[in-house]
Amino acid sequence: MSEAAPNTSVIADAAPRRRGLFIGGREEAAASGKTFATRDPATGALLAEVAEAGAADVDRAVAAARQAFDAGPWPALPARERGRLLRRLAEAIERHADELAEIETRDNGKPIFESRQIDLPEAAAVFDYYAGWADKIEGSVVPVAGPYHAYTRREPVGVVGAITPWNFPLLLASWKIAPALACGCTVVLKPAEQTPLSALRLAELAAEAGVPPGVLNVVPGFGPTAGAALARHPGVDKIAFTGSTAVGHEVMRLAAETNKRISLELGGKSPNLVFPDADLDAAVRGAYNAIFYGKGEVCAAGSRLLVASSIHDRFLEKLVERTRKLVPGDPMHPKTKLGALVSAEQMERVLGYIASGRSEGAAVVLGGERAAVPGLEHGNFVQATIFDRVRPEMRIAREEIFGPVLATLEFHDFEEAIARANDTCYGLAAAVWTRDLALAHRAARALKAGTVWVNTYNQYDPAAPFGGFRQSGFGRELGKQALDLYTETKCVWVNLQE
Repeated sequence: MSEAAPNTSVIADAAPRRRGLFIGGREEAAASGKTFATRDPATGALLAEVAEAGAADVDRAVAAARQAFDAGPWPALPARERGRLLRRLAEAIERHADELAEIETRDNGKPIFESRQIDLPEAAAVFDYYAGWADKIEGSVVPVAGPYHAYTRREPVGVVGAITPWNFPLLLASWKIAPALACGCTVVLKPAEQTPLSALRLAELAAEAGVPPGVLNVVPGFGPTAGAALARHPGVDKIAFTGSTAVGHEVMRLAAETNKRISLELGGKSPNLVFPDADLDAAVRGAYNAIFYGKGEVCAAGSRLLVASSIHDRFLEKLVERTRKLVPGDPMHPKTKLGALVSAEQMERVLGYIASGRSEGAAVVLGGERAAVPGLEHGNFVQATIFDRVRPEMRIAREEIFGPVLATLEFHDFEEAIARANDTCYGLAAAVWTRDLALAHRAARALKAGTVWVNTYNQYDPAAPFGGFRQSGFGRELGKQALDLYTETKCVWVNLQE
């Protein structure tokens, strides 16, 4: 991975060095005039100076969204027309996929392969999927007692405040924006300050596709200012948040001040269980992808590998052999599979957890250091790291690291495997590797997680709901279940007596 990336840039030379907020269909400066820098995590190079939203800017964005919802054309637009505009936005994402993928990779540090081949097609698919739902959000007739005709209506909840993280900036924004717009809501999006650029470009594409002014607004800024102002704003009807569990608790507290509806997709410490009868080669590939895809900066990453004692040594040997070939490299190179962590702060956090694992007695069997990438000496690179002899009480077994660090534990039987898997405050995802179909179903039922994969990992689809149990949050994104997050049910009674 040390060879130079080919010069295929579609944005680098012409990238704007200043980006404004996107409010009411146009780019604007922050009221304070403040900006903040967003940098390439692999090179440290400045990508843009971005307008820093404060409370006054959030007020303006919410007012624009409120106007578009209360008096604008969006909720009154025929549902099929809303769907048509969402489909046009999906097509725009596809047309601009090369540009958007490069923006995502340069802002986040993820390999261009992941941005272009996974994130962008999935984001377009989400908008296309919810375009199809726009004219299928229906009520029902309720058979009540007495001379009454009772029926329900599904109505848009109103102005949605969406707060999204830095690990999948465009994709996770689409998970919130697409269903909200399909239901007739308007949106104020606060992207993570580390990765604001793709959200701003998405808003421009939405306007070009015909989405009316004020329907989608983007206010880059920091959590304690812009995020907090959005969460507590009385003009916002619902908050949709994805991020850490600790910040989710604060968002929920702020939203409670005005009794907002809220959905939270939070952290995880997902267990990946390998039983003795598993196809070892397939399970090794699955364990590898579960933790090293996305640099491990994935909420549902399989960061706890639970392996049956009888196959532990063979399995770990195969996994180490495979992972040894995973070398960090230039994220813009098409062959790179392990990019740069999103920021120096995140890199130090990950290295701190590696040091903690060592000090608590876990064995580093691979990696464990900051990585040096020729020509990118200032990049935030960490080696793919595998720990063995991890005990359940260790920090690396209990806390979300959000990096390419795997903690390996052993189990002796089914009961111990499930007990260890569920020994966490989280409950976002889990996986089971076995040839025994009955055992797979028993495990899927027993695991406390919102998603359970069997003989696979990291599978997502716009039609399949995703969300967590316990400290991993509540509410389900994707699928028809997401429509519940952005609609209110109204019951109408009509007296049929003369």
